[in-house]
Amino acid sequence: MEWDGERITEIAELEDAAKLPYLSPGFLDMQVNGYNGSDYSLRDFSPKHLVNIIGSMSKSGTTQHVPTIVSCPQERILRNLRIIAGEMERSREIESAIAGIHIEGPFISSEDGPRGAHDPEYIRDPSFEDFQKWQEAAGGRISIVTVGPERKGSLEFIRKVKEAGVSVALGHTGAEPGQIAEAVAAGATLSTHLGNGSYTQIPRLKNYIWEQLAADELTAGIISDGFHLPGSVVKVFTRAKGLNRLVLVSDVALLGGFSPGVYKWGNLDAEVFDDGHLGLPGTSILAGAAHLLDWDLAHYMGFTGLELAQAIPLCTINPARVLGLPASYGRFEKGAPANLVTFRWQPGEERLRIERTIQAGREVYTGKSDG
Repeated sequence: MEWDGERITEIAELEDAAKLPYLSPGFLDMQVNGYNGSDYSLRDFSPKHLVNIIGSMSKSGTTQHVPTIVSCPQERILRNLRIIAGEMERSREIESAIAGIHIEGPFISSEDGPRGAHDPEYIRDPSFEDFQKWQEAAGGRISIVTVGPERKGSLEFIRKVKEAGVSVALGHTGAEPGQIAEAVAAGATLSTHLGNGSYTQIPRLKNYIWEQLAADELTAGIISDGFHLPGSVVKVFTRAKGLNRLVLVSDVALLGGFSPGVYKWGNLDAEVFDDGHLGLPGTSILAGAAHLLDWDLAHYMGFTGLELAQAIPLCTINPARVLGLPASYGRFEKGAPANLVTFRWQPGEERLRIERTIQAGREVYTGKSDG
């Protein structure tokens, strides 16, 4: 593989590649809240946090990601969007690492369970005027907005956001099946971490999970870390949606990479459990994720029995299509972006062993792996 600047120029097969690491297009994580003490929704979010998150992503083989801002004060959303947009304008390296921006809330369910770890103080009904302010602050870079379709005014909001060229995802919702169907008809095209951000108990057959699984119009993001969804559920979701309508997302959060314990996260207490998952203390409610795509891919293959060539498009080609990126993204062909990762992995291993990450033609991570 050769590249000139940010684009692939030559591709050739090697006669004896048995001892070499795997080579893949770089991963695209469509839902990143933060990592290792940095978070896109922080009150004191700064360019240093942005650089820290980008660097953390590269260690997992992730070359592009979508910053995700969760429910927080409107002034903070606008401030943090301006920082992200300003850094993207200032630095080509940062711009090439960001594939869009996701606003996940505050237009979601206020109920315990579906709300997840979102601060209830900031949950409210959809406002297209607020969305327009977000998009102006972001310089037009918002690509996804998550909405709970049970909220007042959600259908009109979905229609207007779709007309503005931005994808609407359904998530953090306790909506009735009919409300899901209406939202799909209005233009929703995604499900945000399907199966999570939900009540702990739901009706057996008539519920918002089945309705989203059945909707061919919806591409589903799923978190396959082994904590958010049981392996059997990941396997069933895969069979129901098909490989073309699934995207693997990390949903990684500020406390990812921290040692076990209870931490203050905004106005909420969140716990890093001994088994690695994040949740609200004393409950079964999750609070984001701790693992990146190098872990999630390995677990996804273990749950489904699929091979690398089948699973990798779920975090390369599929999210690129959702985000409207060029068709060459995530493919080995001349003119495609030079976003590459080399790694080693054997079935049964908990994560991919990343050796080298190339982002837009630049080496951004070099690690060591046992051959």
